[in-house]
Amino acid sequence: MATTTKGGPTTAERVRSVCARRSDAMLALAGSDPTPVSVHHLQPDGDVAVVVPSESAAYTLSWLASTSGLPAVLELTDHSPLDLREKVRSLVWLRGTLLPLCADHAREVADDVAASNPDPGLLDLGHGSVLLLLRVDSAVVADASGADAVRVDDLLAAAPDPFWDIESQWLTHLDEDHPELLDLLARKLPPHLRRGAVRPLGITRYGLQLRVEHPCPAVDPGHDGDNHNGEDKDIWMPFAQPVDDATGVSRALRMLVGCPFVNGLRARNG
Repeated sequence: MATTTKGGPTTAERVRSVCARRSDAMLALAGSDPTPVSVHHLQPDGDVAVVVPSESAAYTLSWLASTSGLPAVLELTDHSPLDLREKVRSLVWLRGTLLPLCADHAREVADDVAASNPDPGLLDLGHGSVLLLLRVDSAVVADASGADAVRVDDLLAAAPDPFWDIESQWLTHLDEDHPELLDLLARKLPPHLRRGAVRPLGITRYGLQLRVEHPCPAVDPGHDGDNHNGEDKDIWMPFAQPVDDATGVSRALRMLVGCPFVNGLRARNG
């Protein structure tokens, strides 16, 4: 798949947005099976608080390593909220050193996390789950456009997209309740892309990303090969300028489809 990202969020912003969401997360350590992570939270100092099962290898090995810590990678999987053929939108890998916490320090960190990220998974601490810290050294994000690395300093200086927590609702609403808007957007695509099903993939302050799901040749005998053997395509449609609120998103979407009733214009009477 190929994605155009001109005018889109920076790599650091993309990583921060994935970190902010309750993405599927796994903690990988050499010599053991991946450990599921129920809560992950990137702190201002670059440490990631992770909640893992108290009987996991990650917890045991971190205590055996003590204050020296041990190398680990936190993998975050960002899924589309829609029922797409391929639901994974991006992967983020945070590599660093996994450290155990004493009971008092763990409570302090948990309180800090709860203040900005009141995830229900925090309630399991002390009841089958424990909190560890991953001191991040590097970050990489991969999606349909390829893989990009970002420095930790740049990551901490960036902010997640302002719509990260409501993007899922917007995408679902657009997909289920506004097929006419998607049809208008589809008309702006090159002819060879219009045969596929056009679905909303992502919305940020910079623009809208669409996924074109082409019919598979095995299912569509009339397929002529112009659709790259049924391969899905991701299309980036940038807004004229970044937006900061729901009103701005609504206006920017109407401008994308060429609706004349924006920027104060009104339909004439009669």
